[in-house]
Amino acid sequence: MKSLVAGVIAHVDAGKTTLSEALLYRTGMLQQLGRVDNGDAFLDPDDLEKQRGITIFSHQASFKTPTLAMTLLDTPGHVDFASQTEQVLSVLDYAILVVSATDGIQGYTRTLWRLLARYHVPVFIFVNKMDIAGTATEQVLAQLQASLSDQCVAFDAGELSAETYEAMALQDDDLLDDFLTNGKLADTTVQRLIQQRAVFPCYFGSALKVAGVDGLIAGLERWTIEPTYPTEFGARVFKISTAASGERLTWLRLTGGQLVNKAVILNEQKVNQIRVYNGEKFKICPESHAGDVCAIPGLTDTYPGQGLGALADEKKPVMQPVLTYRLDPNGHDLQACLAAMRQLEDEDPQLKVTWSSQLQELRVQIMGTIQLEVLTQLLAERFQLAVKFIEGSILYQETVTQAIEGVGHFEPLRHYSEVHLLLQPAPRGSGLTVETDCSLEVLGKNWQHQVLSNLQAKTQLGVLTGSPLTDVKITLVGGRASNVHSVGGDFREATWRAVRQGLMMLKQVNGCQLLEPWYQFRLIVGQDQMGRAMTDVQRMHGQFEPPVTDAAGVTTLTGTAPVSEMQGYAQVVRAYTHGQGQLAVVIDGYRPCHDQPAVLAAQPYDPVSDLENTPDSVFCAHGAGYPVPWDQVPSMAHFPYVYSASQLESLNS
Repeated sequence: MKSLVAGVIAHVDAGKTTLSEALLYRTGMLQQLGRVDNGDAFLDPDDLEKQRGITIFSHQASFKTPTLAMTLLDTPGHVDFASQTEQVLSVLDYAILVVSATDGIQGYTRTLWRLLARYHVPVFIFVNKMDIAGTATEQVLAQLQASLSDQCVAFDAGELSAETYEAMALQDDDLLDDFLTNGKLADTTVQRLIQQRAVFPCYFGSALKVAGVDGLIAGLERWTIEPTYPTEFGARVFKISTAASGERLTWLRLTGGQLVNKAVILNEQKVNQIRVYNGEKFKICPESHAGDVCAIPGLTDTYPGQGLGALADEKKPVMQPVLTYRLDPNGHDLQACLAAMRQLEDEDPQLKVTWSSQLQELRVQIMGTIQLEVLTQLLAERFQLAVKFIEGSILYQETVTQAIEGVGHFEPLRHYSEVHLLLQPAPRGSGLTVETDCSLEVLGKNWQHQVLSNLQAKTQLGVLTGSPLTDVKITLVGGRASNVHSVGGDFREATWRAVRQGLMMLKQVNGCQLLEPWYQFRLIVGQDQMGRAMTDVQRMHGQFEPPVTDAAGVTTLTGTAPVSEMQGYAQVVRAYTHGQGQLAVVIDGYRPCHDQPAVLAAQPYDPVSDLENTPDSVFCAHGAGYPVPWDQVPSMAHFPYVYSASQLESLNS
């Protein structure tokens, strides 16, 4: 029997949890079907989920067939909880993407599709709500092929048709020869194509009426492949939660070896219990093996995306919050609020709670208003804190538009280091990438490792507003160490100063750029209201595709617009459409800020006064260290500049 972990993912209201219930019911795990709208769904046990009728937290269940043992991870469907869904993607063998036949391919569905590609997850697609009048298999399949991949192929519940085999075979000459010779493709070939994301099987049905679910189960049995695992212990953390008893739970997917009770892992911590959950209930197991999903109570210093054992790397999420709100304690003790928020941040690190003792101010970063509402309820129900959140501000980022060589020098008495870094613009959405192009004769391997590690050890900030630096490639190109005086901490100081010194040089020549988050939106209004809608989007500095009007006169406008301009627009839409209009938004990444001068004027920031991120260096003379302003560092650097002005210019051209 093969053992797999699959995640069920979808845009909100597509029927994701309903399909999960149907899978558990048809395989005998549930004796009766629960319903999300009735509040008795097996995989929505939390009170908040029952109240709202949506999945807020990821949950685990399992089912078995004669040939398949499946661990099922149900994920949140609302875009505001996308970071939790992304955490789950890093531990999946396969994903079941649920698409509503009546709603088509939503903006968030496209976002999920991009995330699935990033994590290289093979996908089975279940098109739900096919029982509703007006839905047609051919029409939905064409939408899937146009919006997601032309390799979305309709799979039959039983034996595949010649048309299905031909659709798969057309992508490759060898496959086509195989098909033309044998009239079909071998099961192992189809399995391999699916696992390699070269084919995406599509099934059609109605989860609520349990139609088409048996065909999907049969497809999962026949067309999946169990992974092979290394013998050495490795695991990925994908969730942190707090049990009803107050215990901190670390959720793991084992990627190799085994984990036994009382084993010592991570900072000499001992595993005191291994739990395997099924809904709210769990069983205690003496051991867990590669491929298993389990929860360990009592561990500390774990976080989602963390690798353990042989998998000691980190999966940093793409989905990042774009709004920041200030907490109003509403009469409660601020320290109690801070302690509660720290616990919630432990479960969801993307909240990024910040506390200013000087301002006595607590801030939190979120994805959207639904998450804010849930956060407010969580604080009230779990911690008895009836707080409020005050309208927040946009989370900006910064990048560079030109190449520059930055220098950092750190030489207090009996310390020595100098670092030269090449900063270059990188593709949109690539984040901060680091590498080395420096001879070991110039800087030893240990010092180079120190530089690269310290570049990633903290969030590097820009010099326009002090916002995080992104979409920049940083290359170590030179430096100098002392055989007598250099220690690792010296290179931390020199590295961070080199980044900031380079940015200050670029700021002088307008080579720094402020980035702001943009929404991808889908606006549905009456045909007579479309003129107002398009005018609004243009006023918000947005862009849109030609509007599409259906036979009933309902018009859909899709496009992109800055988050700063579109905040609160949903209420405006409801007002001028008298409650009939709909606005759906999903984060579409960061782009150049549409009103950079105004933002910089409203958020004054002095990078030289930011002493924790200083661009200045420290040199030594007459037995004492002394500070040197960033603009004087180039003339005093000990190691010669690697790039001349003309070479930098050629990099920029």
